[in-house]
Amino acid sequence: MVVPTTTEACMTETHKAYVICGTPRSGSTLLCEMLYRSGIAGRPNSYFREVDIAWWAEQWGVSSIAGTDGPSFDRAYLDAMRKVGTAGTGVFGLRIMYRSLADANRRLRRALGGTGELPTGLHKAFGPLLYIYISRGNKLSQAISLVRAEQTGLWHLNADGSVLEGDVERPEPVYDGDRIAAVLAELVSDDRAWDTFFASHGIEPLRLRYEEVTKAPQQTLAGIFARLGLDQKVALGMAVPTAKMADATNRVWAERFAAEYGVS
Repeated sequence: MVVPTTTEACMTETHKAYVICGTPRSGSTLLCEMLYRSGIAGRPNSYFREVDIAWWAEQWGVSSIAGTDGPSFDRAYLDAMRKVGTAGTGVFGLRIMYRSLADANRRLRRALGGTGELPTGLHKAFGPLLYIYISRGNKLSQAISLVRAEQTGLWHLNADGSVLEGDVERPEPVYDGDRIAAVLAELVSDDRAWDTFFASHGIEPLRLRYEEVTKAPQQTLAGIFARLGLDQKVALGMAVPTAKMADATNRVWAERFAAEYGVS
């Protein structure tokens, strides 16, 4: 099977599936929530995140009695993923972080009986894909956001301030310059790895920036809908479903880190 990954193919094919590529705390959850709540663009999520496979399988009624690491499980899991990720809309949505690529490729190869690289498996599983790449310009802010979420267990808030994902009861975050530095290096590395991935497979993704997405989420969504052949007016009329979480603590940590590590 020839996988259409050139810029020309991406612009001319009708996409009925998309994959959001990114790194943690880059705005992908806001994007996923808006796409899902639109009611016309599937239900994207990190279905190939290895630590969540068993949980998803239980939610979907996929048997894991024989384990979650074999062809029969992967075939059943993929079938369920297609159904859930489409959510009755005719458009399939998926989110994937760079560090999940190898696991996704392994499971797709077993489920589909192929030996090719990941874009081949994704195309075979879901059809012509629109690749959406979301990144964050301010990597230090991204790293601090991730470290705070790791410490507190609070990952995302609804627009009304209630918990969307994470712990209701949580400890106070504590500044950890070494951890921030390590996470910062990982985020920079993963962004570079995504660029290498796209270049090596001839993929020209729809590129989004966290700073632009959070400033104009409805317009961003309308742009995605345009590429998917969906009604852009639905996007422009939507409410923003999540709340920003950065506060004075983030600013204090950023200033302290910059002073200690000479990074801004």
